[in-house]
Amino acid sequence: MSSNEKSIFKSLDWFTIVLYLVMTIYGAISIYAAKYSFEQTSLFSFDTYSGKQFCWIILSLCLGFSLLLIDRQFYEAYAYPIYGCMILLLVLTIFVAPNIKGSHSWITLGPVSLQPAEFAKFATALALAKLFSTYGFSLNTPKNMAIAVGIIVLPILIIILQNETGSALVYTALVFVLYREGMTGLVLFAGLASVVIFVIALKYSTVPFMDITLGEFCVFILLMVIIVGMLHIYCKSHVAARNVTLGYLGTGALALGAHYLGCDIHGYLFFFPVIICSLIYLIWEFFRMNNRKILTTIGFAIAGMCLLFTVNFAFNEVLKPHQQMRIKVALAIEDDVRGQGYNVNQSKIAIGSGGLMGKGFLNGTQTKFGYVPEQHTDFIYCTIGEEQGFVGSVAVLILFLTMILRVIAIAERQHTAFARVYAYCVASILIFHLSINVGMVIGLCPVIGIPLPFFSYGGSSLWGFTILLFILLRIDASRSQYGVW
Repeated sequence: MSSNEKSIFKSLDWFTIVLYLVMTIYGAISIYAAKYSFEQTSLFSFDTYSGKQFCWIILSLCLGFSLLLIDRQFYEAYAYPIYGCMILLLVLTIFVAPNIKGSHSWITLGPVSLQPAEFAKFATALALAKLFSTYGFSLNTPKNMAIAVGIIVLPILIIILQNETGSALVYTALVFVLYREGMTGLVLFAGLASVVIFVIALKYSTVPFMDITLGEFCVFILLMVIIVGMLHIYCKSHVAARNVTLGYLGTGALALGAHYLGCDIHGYLFFFPVIICSLIYLIWEFFRMNNRKILTTIGFAIAGMCLLFTVNFAFNEVLKPHQQMRIKVALAIEDDVRGQGYNVNQSKIAIGSGGLMGKGFLNGTQTKFGYVPEQHTDFIYCTIGEEQGFVGSVAVLILFLTMILRVIAIAERQHTAFARVYAYCVASILIFHLSINVGMVIGLCPVIGIPLPFFSYGGSSLWGFTILLFILLRIDASRSQYGVW
């Protein structure tokens, strides 16, 4: 081993590597528990899922330490070619991958099946980091913003064509990196508001109120609040915010009075004139004050109303029946405990039955008798909840929290934009996977097939996260060469 290689290994963040080892071994033991049968005795037998997972762990360690031997400059110099190759592989996968439950996302290589979407994560992170390291790059120009968004959106579109929507959604987590690097928070606010509007409009789409649905009523009220809030906080136009608020309160009082006198008020006939009048007033305020932020507020309100009336179309015409049912189950619109809601229902039973301390290792009844499908993959967390209880479940979350905070700390101590952006990409992807996986296991999110990093069974997932993490460790180990600490 050369002196440079010895220096790199001395500079490695060994705490993160220890965390990685603890989580992967913990995951393999949980897989053993999830697939345990009375005839099964060996944790390391290659005939069991846990034995295969240990094999993947050993191969992942070999892969990880091989990545540490590659010069740091290689990852930056060849970021775009690596991204291009992964995009081509994703496109090729559509045509060569077999149909597995309607999805064309797995390439079969003899006895091994690999999912290229898992490996495209590190390639996309490298390409995004390379873009931000370009001299003078800034997100303030529309061209640069379009390029950054394009790098993220391209793999999303290709993976959707593979009919693997869950894996595609992971890449949306990289939007948080754009926010960290200077993107306006309005984009995140718009995304959050869109999700809230979609959920509220759909959740209460069958409850009548004021001759419209309760969902539409709530969204109209929400839009009014957004308009007033943006005028106060974003536009700093307190007079306009006060006038719009008084207008809303006055028309609301008139509506209540009319209702008290026995008049039926149609929701559309009330809300549309009120919101349109407020927007006309804001247009006048814009020309009077020349405050462009008021135009943004107007755009938010118009976009919100357009979204409200496209929810039903998007849900019924764009989403597939099984996706619709999963969302309905997650929003408690329908139970379907024997169909799409079966996994989640059984998972919640398993976690709830674990209590505080759990039933003990290999003593989970839901686990032993296979009541939870896919328990060794996407639903591995419910095995931990049943056998190790609340304590074990929290311990896993603490491990992930420690890992994520460590990655963020690594990001903040970097001296180059390339290293910092790549580290934040890693953190964003880990946060998304953890949040969605745990959320769907306990019934807070629709089931979309997102594995729990380092815990769920599967070579593609483990290799993908190993590459993602160990490239970061290699880049971090050379940080002293790019600045004085």
